[in-house]
Amino acid sequence: MIPRRSRRSITVAAALAILLAGCGLAPSTSPVDAVDFDSPLAIPPLADSTVENGVRVFELTAQEGQLAFTDGDTTATRGFNGEFLGPTVRAERGEEIAFRITNELTDETTVHWHGMHLPPEMDGGPHQPIAPGESWEPTWTIDQPAATLWYHPHPHGATEHQVYQGLAGLFLVDDEHSSTATLPQEYGVDDIPVIVQDRDMDVETGQIEHDRLGGDGTEVGLLGNVIMTNGVIGAYRDVTTDRVRLRLLNGSTARTYSFGFEDRSVMLVASDGGLMPEPVELDEVRLSPGERAEIVVEMDPGERAMLRSFPPDLGNLAAGFAAGEKDEFDVLELRAASELRGTDEPSWTYEDVGLVESDATVEREFELNGRRINGAEMDMSRIDEVVEVGSTEIWTVRNGELNPHNFHVHDVQFEVLTIDGEAPPRELSGRKDTIYLEPHREYRLLMRFEHFTNPEVPYMYHCHLLQHEDAGLMGQFVVVEPGEEPGEPPEQEHHDH
Repeated sequence: MIPRRSRRSITVAAALAILLAGCGLAPSTSPVDAVDFDSPLAIPPLADSTVENGVRVFELTAQEGQLAFTDGDTTATRGFNGEFLGPTVRAERGEEIAFRITNELTDETTVHWHGMHLPPEMDGGPHQPIAPGESWEPTWTIDQPAATLWYHPHPHGATEHQVYQGLAGLFLVDDEHSSTATLPQEYGVDDIPVIVQDRDMDVETGQIEHDRLGGDGTEVGLLGNVIMTNGVIGAYRDVTTDRVRLRLLNGSTARTYSFGFEDRSVMLVASDGGLMPEPVELDEVRLSPGERAEIVVEMDPGERAMLRSFPPDLGNLAAGFAAGEKDEFDVLELRAASELRGTDEPSWTYEDVGLVESDATVEREFELNGRRINGAEMDMSRIDEVVEVGSTEIWTVRNGELNPHNFHVHDVQFEVLTIDGEAPPRELSGRKDTIYLEPHREYRLLMRFEHFTNPEVPYMYHCHLLQHEDAGLMGQFVVVEPGEEPGEPPEQEHHDH
């Protein structure tokens, strides 16, 4: 168990604020406003689907919206099939699925299936743009373990703006292991989606501010003063069972959270790529942008428990206060009924996907520095890496500066072999597709590339702090047949950063 870090007293915090103010610095670039937790948590509806010739078909429309988040006026938003965020897509392993996606926005977009194993031409990255008024119809067969994934736009140079405006949703994959697991299973009742995002908002008028997006003067990106959970500010959820499963998504564009409760530990049961090898008891779960975690929380009848974000351990940053490392705030209140239905201790069968370090035939190194990976900014016309299908590889990734970064790889789920030569902590023993990179530490990631090849259409790897991604901290790779040469990526309109 990670020991609970000692909480800062008001006196210490005040002294720190005075000291930093004397140096011309603020203790945080975006202190989070305290709010009353008096609004019911919204549960994203499950996306409707039809079965056509054996294929499950979903329809998503990216659209403009107007929504009132406070008692003030409405503010401009965007969402899928609604004003803000999108429905939860749910499908089973082995199903062939398809989407009819319509862009009713005023600008180009894409829809990327974050964490999904699928052909590169269906990935929804920057090479699959959808023009205003146009549609896109990707289709693939789900072939990966059950997991909490998500979907969001990925247009080159504009991802931060579109995700910030509200375009995002969960994608839940089920399989035989998840359906037979002894875990809370009833969606929206004891199995609760929790999409956590921050926004820069004038709380009196209810207006979401966008002026600081794309370069607000801080290295991390825009940190907001308001926390939303499933699009609700100050949310609470009534619970009726003695154990509750929270599917946490850090859907923010820049902020890293450290989720936990003041008075109890939690059981980590799944990470980005699905169920953990075994339950891990933790006080706090750190999630950087794009990361997910499933935790089980125990409740007593009649009590209230507050999910919080404690000051996250971001490593040895140059100016950690500007990245939110001192920020601490409430996120979601759980309210237990006077009588709770009893549940069993979490247990499940873990599917070993067979990643073996000795199978690795290729090792690659990536250093993130500024807005470059290995010294190069993103170029849509350049293929940075060529991978052979069926190969197992080790990618050593390093944050080469004292500013925050993380690292996301499309198509694959990786295992963390070592951090600075040492075994990773137990909370990183599960499958991952996104990982926070503490400065000047080496992360060795083991991954296998299976099934899908296309010498011309690449997948991405990038920092998921979206201001960084948009500004060039991204590269691309193609997966080819053995001996096959890479082609040229599809031509795209040039975006200046």
